[in-house]
Amino acid sequence: MLKFIKGNLEAIDGVSIYPIISLIIFFTFFTLLFVYVFTAKKDHINSLSEMPFNEPTKKQEDE
Repeated sequence: MLKFIKGNLEAIDGVSIYPIISLIIFFTFFTLLFVYVFTAKKDHINSLSEMPFNEPTKKQEDE
């Protein structure tokens, strides 16, 4: 199965750029995520962690 895919991909000019582009996108995304996590303020993280508990439930809205 893989030899059929490889044969088709070898016929496409410039196909070798796609793995490089995907690696750059992957690396950039996780680098930015890492920077965001370690530079976020503790107050912001705490407010995000409390959000599920601050929303009213459906029963409370009906009353």
